[in-house]
Amino acid sequence: MDAELIIKHVQVFNAYFKKFLYRDVAVSKGKFLHISEVDDMPLKAATVIDGSGKYLIPGFIDIHMHIESSMTTPIQFAKAVVTQGVTTVVADPHEMANVFGLEGIEAMMDIKCSEQIDIFYGIPSSVPSTSLAMETSGGRIGVLEVERLLQRDDVLCLGEVMNFKDLVQNSDSTINQIIRLIKEKKPELVIEGHCPRISGLDLSKYINNGVDGDHTQQTVQSLEEKIQNGMFMEIQEKSMTKDNMDYLMANNLYEHFALVTDDVMADKLVEGHLNSLVKKAVQMGMTPEMAIYVSTYTPARRMKLLDRGSIAPGKVADFLLLSELEDVVIDAVYKRGVKVEEKTAGRADTQQRFPAHFYQSIKLSELSAADFIVKTPDHEAKVLCRIMNVQSDSTFTEESFAWLGVEQDQLMWQSSKYCLLSIFERYGKNNNRAYGLAGGDVLLRGAVASSYAHDSHNLLVLGKNTEDMLLAANWVIEHQGGICVAEQGRIVAALELPVGGILSEEPLDRLAEKLKGIREALKALGYHHHNEIMSLSTLSLPVSPALKISDRGLINVNQQQIVSLFVETK
Repeated sequence: MDAELIIKHVQVFNAYFKKFLYRDVAVSKGKFLHISEVDDMPLKAATVIDGSGKYLIPGFIDIHMHIESSMTTPIQFAKAVVTQGVTTVVADPHEMANVFGLEGIEAMMDIKCSEQIDIFYGIPSSVPSTSLAMETSGGRIGVLEVERLLQRDDVLCLGEVMNFKDLVQNSDSTINQIIRLIKEKKPELVIEGHCPRISGLDLSKYINNGVDGDHTQQTVQSLEEKIQNGMFMEIQEKSMTKDNMDYLMANNLYEHFALVTDDVMADKLVEGHLNSLVKKAVQMGMTPEMAIYVSTYTPARRMKLLDRGSIAPGKVADFLLLSELEDVVIDAVYKRGVKVEEKTAGRADTQQRFPAHFYQSIKLSELSAADFIVKTPDHEAKVLCRIMNVQSDSTFTEESFAWLGVEQDQLMWQSSKYCLLSIFERYGKNNNRAYGLAGGDVLLRGAVASSYAHDSHNLLVLGKNTEDMLLAANWVIEHQGGICVAEQGRIVAALELPVGGILSEEPLDRLAEKLKGIREALKALGYHHHNEIMSLSTLSLPVSPALKISDRGLINVNQQQIVSLFVETK
């Protein structure tokens, strides 16, 4: 036989003409061998499939995502997304890097899932996301770690560069040392960015240092400026606004962006992945051809994966057969020319694949009520405080100010309309703790505690009263990681995350059900956001505007300065 597989009478997406062509397709040795006119295939195959009424497209390629955002392991993740048509991802494991450093990255990389999907990696570039002076992480990635990771064949890029200030203001910063190393050792490596609300000269300086991609939340103005300056845009769902999508389509900017998922929680992952964004793009007016193009061909080209992303001779035979084009109804997924059976993709795998100490990463003693007492600096009856205002439609926050009462030099936060936001360093390094106040679209009662808190993943506790905060926090400590919601002295929802305090090894459907319970509990307690889990976990992300918190204190993100909870009024 000349080939293993031939699909006849099928509508084949041609990335070069950006349209479907009625063709026969031959696959041999895991690659496309020949695409012919219908009924003009000169080859014979062991298996012949009638593709009448079907559409053959490349497997989806997601070039900016974090497996840890799904709170599951690479194997469980792969089994979920392959059924949704994703055959290649480029993962940035900076969450595991923040917990375990180089060891965490390599542990993720060493788990192979090639029977389902190909996982390539970006080297986490900003671990911690700012600096050790601003936050305490479990691991740190520097020049030596990057040099070691550059030797791996599965590394395609430098992951998102987040510490803008160090990049443009300090030529000898760690990130600039890393970029100089890359330019010397592997100059062709793609360098990914993270630059929300950066424009003008600052943006030019950022790009001038070699960072030419961005995946953060966009506006029409930011898209225009960044694309004009040569940046590649990675459009995640929160950037898929009507104005943004209309702008990209009207200006025919398809060569300059790709659809990406960035973060997909477990309860959303069971419903869809990149396929959901493709479908949404079509619903927003994009032709199916172009929605496929920006989820297969442009991402492959961005990451220099020249062996995939199109249906052509010599390309890897990762492809999907669709029965409905606009609704992206997947009939079958093929990986290297072999059909991925549903029973294989869905089989549970409970084998522990991480070192034993990865399950003992919470080095915090049980907390007491005293840990939620906030001392005030002066003997005053009231103090002016900084407030972190949470917004329902964004992970960005806004800073405001409010007067709170004081009794016996203790802040009376429980009698205010604000939540106490506490961070406890959990790696046993310095026993830091910091306090802030959160308002806006947050809890109206009860409390939540989480060891899943970007990016350093220290213990975050948010609540309206000490009793519930204590109950939730100690549950997370006892279970070596997780998320716990408490109300009126009882636990109302809980999720164990024993691997580094951020991952579960449970089957994805069970994990998704527990996470859904957390989400519903937060909503019931008044937390109002389109993604409550992501909003909560980024309250401690000191590179996301405008006021955030780490174990070292409140952080003015734009100025990258630690600021006091209490505002000087004299």
